[in-house]
Amino acid sequence: MQNEAFPSFAIHYKKLLETKLTQFIHDLNAPAVMKEAMDYSLQAGGKRIRPLLMFATIAACNKDPNIGVYPAAALEMVHTYSLIHDDLPSMDNDDLRRGKPTNHKVFGEAFAVLAGDALLTYSFQLIADMPHEHADEKTKLELIRQLAKSAGAEGMVGGQTADIQGEGKQLTIQELEYTHIHKTGKLLQFSVLAGAILANASEEQKEKLTKFAHHLGLAFQIRDDILDVEGNEATIGKPLGSDSDKNKSTYPLLLSLDGAKQALAKHRDEACKALQNTGLNTVLLEEITNLIATRDH
Repeated sequence: MQNEAFPSFAIHYKKLLETKLTQFIHDLNAPAVMKEAMDYSLQAGGKRIRPLLMFATIAACNKDPNIGVYPAAALEMVHTYSLIHDDLPSMDNDDLRRGKPTNHKVFGEAFAVLAGDALLTYSFQLIADMPHEHADEKTKLELIRQLAKSAGAEGMVGGQTADIQGEGKQLTIQELEYTHIHKTGKLLQFSVLAGAILANASEEQKEKLTKFAHHLGLAFQIRDDILDVEGNEATIGKPLGSDSDKNKSTYPLLLSLDGAKQALAKHRDEACKALQNTGLNTVLLEEITNLIATRDH
């Protein structure tokens, strides 16, 4: 593939994913307000980086990315549930998400909580319901296990807990990394690992891809912290300085803005190095890495 391959790849698979997300919500036998609240946040835009990472990992293994559509949709549902709950008054108390009113501002807190709950539980049903030609039962079970681990107490929820506990405190860089490896990084790692599992990658390739995803997750969060300082509010879709307003430790705060940019470059380089050691066709994954490191929202 050429270096300009990713934009067309992203357009195609984002459209496929969003079509399937709409269909999956439509197919639910559930109260209309619940489906509307779920769909509102699912269709609120976003980069769809996690599903695209999964599709690109499958492509890197020379398999058909379409086999990832069910777990990619499941992953986006888990990610979206976490955003809905993060925005609640008892958590980050945000009024805007991607430039639109947050779920609880539109549907109320109770329906926002329930919409998040419904998205999380539906994600596992979707993987279980994957067509057999996409994955056998053993593969489905492994995907469900890995998603639960990545999203739960050992992953994202554990990171969210550390994030709350860290408010108003001066964290060490190691404590900050723990928070972000779990809060953000574990779902990114699942994106890549799930693609490798679906594509029957070797254990050595899975190990290298997991290392890639580890550094990519840190790069992703460091870039977020940098944008919170010097980004464009209209582009980001939320007020600048929201982390400092909540007395949260960030990479620019601990390392300085220049130090954070150096750390970003280091993790981007380490991610690309891990990719080069897989022996796979990783052009798309390298493009995603550069996109994450340079994004403006």
